[in-house]
Amino acid sequence: MPEKPVATLCIVNYKTLDFTRLCLRSIRHFTRIPCEVIVVDNNSADASTEYLRLLKWIRLIERRPEPGEQGGIAHAAALQEGLDRCRTEFFVSMHSDTFVQTDGWLSDLIGYFAGDPQVACVGSGKLELIPRWRMWLKQATDIRTFKRKLLRVPDPLSKHRYYNRTICCLYRTDVLKKENLSFLMDRDKGVTAGKKLYFELVDRGYATIELPPSVMSRYVLHLAHATQVVNPQEFTVRSRTTRKCNRLVRKVMSSPAVQQILNDNRLDD
Repeated sequence: MPEKPVATLCIVNYKTLDFTRLCLRSIRHFTRIPCEVIVVDNNSADASTEYLRLLKWIRLIERRPEPGEQGGIAHAAALQEGLDRCRTEFFVSMHSDTFVQTDGWLSDLIGYFAGDPQVACVGSGKLELIPRWRMWLKQATDIRTFKRKLLRVPDPLSKHRYYNRTICCLYRTDVLKKENLSFLMDRDKGVTAGKKLYFELVDRGYATIELPPSVMSRYVLHLAHATQVVNPQEFTVRSRTTRKCNRLVRKVMSSPAVQQILNDNRLDD
């Protein structure tokens, strides 16, 4: 009898064939505990959708965004569709440009919950802020935050407040549903997916685990802004960010470890 899945992994796809393929194959290659994988396609209508339809080991949800729904709101809505269908103890959000790189990664991350029902979330901030000196430098040169604190400027949207990103984040499913929390909270204010949800967990007294980027990066690699950069006709990205992202994409996608996974077609079976 097959083991009952412990976690549901939810990946949102939007026109990122190569990244989504690597994301899914890396999950298949490095995951050692039973889990369900849900992929929500946001009406890509391209080769990535055709690829996903061929995979029998995932649960594919093809959704059509509402009129005018795009970007972060569409992403949040897709994550919410995955959460609504989640029946496992843990719900894991992952970006399609996030790749697993360590054997047993999911078991290790679930281990941070330590069996404590009050721990509702395990995750990290921006993974690109490594090594540690870069995080310190960013904090030291954050003029906007310094000015806000000096002048006591209010921060109604908690713009400068830390939160665990949905890049790779684990949630205790029953807590989210019991508290009626959603990835779409504050959507009318343009808040990033999962941001308000995380604040609500903290403000309602639940414990959260904030892993340093240096720790989370042992488990997964994130190609920041890659989805936007490969779809320039739909997203506006600064030229500096585009150049930086393209350099990282070339480096990662050509690495021997990644090539080994991409060339192993058995991982699709």
